[in-house]
Amino acid sequence: MLKADFHIHSKYSMDSTTSLEQIIGACQRKGINCISVADHGAIEGALRIKEIAPFYVVVGEEILTTRGEIIGLFLEELVPSHLSLEESIQRIKAQGGLVCVPHPFDGLRGSALGPVTLNEIAAQIDMVEVFNARSPLLRFSEQARTFAREHHLPGTAGSDAHAAYEIGNAFVEMPEFKGKEDFLQSLAQGRIHGRRTNPLSRLRSIWARVRHI
Repeated sequence: MLKADFHIHSKYSMDSTTSLEQIIGACQRKGINCISVADHGAIEGALRIKEIAPFYVVVGEEILTTRGEIIGLFLEELVPSHLSLEESIQRIKAQGGLVCVPHPFDGLRGSALGPVTLNEIAAQIDMVEVFNARSPLLRFSEQARTFAREHHLPGTAGSDAHAAYEIGNAFVEMPEFKGKEDFLQSLAQGRIHGRRTNPLSRLRSIWARVRHI
């Protein structure tokens, strides 16, 4: 079985300073053996860690569209920021990627997709992040689970880690998969585990953003 954290940020995100080696070390200490590095507007870190990690890495990117954030998984090429939501989805699909919605319904994040937008694109979504360790209110996760269930979509979980110690705060326990062809089937059999990250962790993200200026 895999313990998969599908939402991790590295130093290639503007609000994280976590090195690829720190990510690998934290995963090994915590028994996380499958990850997706989904940096903001970057895939270089994900591509590099895929080459060196001793476990399965899904190349991802957290993409800021004109209507909010989505995550592309199994990517080969960067999807630029600030495109329309529709074009961003098209670019993910054109390279054989999958569309995940991170931290949906999180009203405390301006970048989170809300119910109106989610219902508009429901047919184009492949999975929904039903537990994000950085989402402060449990009702956001409950809404995400309800949406996923109503639209027959598998749920993912992610720590949304911007520091190594956050990795594994949320994960999916799921059967092994060979690639994107059987990924969704495996994910649908998964069990979500997680706990909320201390909100003070966001201060590290703010400091990292300042350092990147």
